[in-house]
Amino acid sequence: MDKEHKNLGVLTTLRIGHDNSGLSPKWMLEHLVVKNEVTGHTYKFPCGRWLGRGIDDDSTERLLVGELVPRHVDSEELVEACRTPPRCRSPSVPRRPSEIRPSVPEIQHMLGDAVNNIVKFYYRRKQEKDRSTLTLLLCGEMGLVYCLEQTLLCGFKSARLFGKNLYLWDYFVRVKEQFEAALLEDIDKCECLGQSPGDKEIEQGVVLQCFCHLVEQICTSSHSLGKDGKFQLFVCLCAREHLLHRMLPHLAASRITQEMYEEQSFLRNPNLLTYLRQILESLDEFDIVLENSLTKGIIL
Repeated sequence: MDKEHKNLGVLTTLRIGHDNSGLSPKWMLEHLVVKNEVTGHTYKFPCGRWLGRGIDDDSTERLLVGELVPRHVDSEELVEACRTPPRCRSPSVPRRPSEIRPSVPEIQHMLGDAVNNIVKFYYRRKQEKDRSTLTLLLCGEMGLVYCLEQTLLCGFKSARLFGKNLYLWDYFVRVKEQFEAALLEDIDKCECLGQSPGDKEIEQGVVLQCFCHLVEQICTSSHSLGKDGKFQLFVCLCAREHLLHRMLPHLAASRITQEMYEEQSFLRNPNLLTYLRQILESLDEFDIVLENSLTKGIIL
């Protein structure tokens, strides 16, 4: 399909969706190409995902991260490139039965590169920084979201449950429910004993409350997003709120983690957990400011 619009300027992200109506409400979207006739710039947005209820991750809206097509690539080359399904998707890789998941060392290398690229971004001279570049480092190919997804899929028991595939977002929703119960239990315990919580308990409570609030906000304000899109939004917001490394010990201690992860996973293996926490902690010193297109207006 072709659409015409006014000059949109420089494009880095694009949200596409529909109302899930009509004769063919389920769309398979491989790529989206946008050409600015004023500047001559062409942007390609890989997707490789379905839009529609009851298929894929049940999404009717996706956030796509674009790439500027070099000027030397002509229209025929671009059309030919778009005939090949994208190697990655937004926000995560295709769930194909034949797909080989990366090994633990490969995941560590990928995640290390993704975090180091963000660190280097913040150490550039101020005039060289661009929030659109940060968006690519977070949500683009081999960005932080993709690498964290691969990290958390390692050892994840994603077998079908009651006829449905389990997604990482299902795990976070279940953990949120457990954390909410634990917070209420702690409040009742302190009231019964007439005690005030100590510094450690207060810090733990803040982390759990932030986690639960973010998950709840995403669930209530992002009905059109699928489960993978909600996971992407969650990672970006956790990075902004400096929650990524702080939530890991609590996730690791959760009963839900014991149920949904194998022992040789990053959340249950002590050495891998330490590696994951330390590398994500290196992002803690930076003030991560997200583009409005990523946040869905969610604030803490």
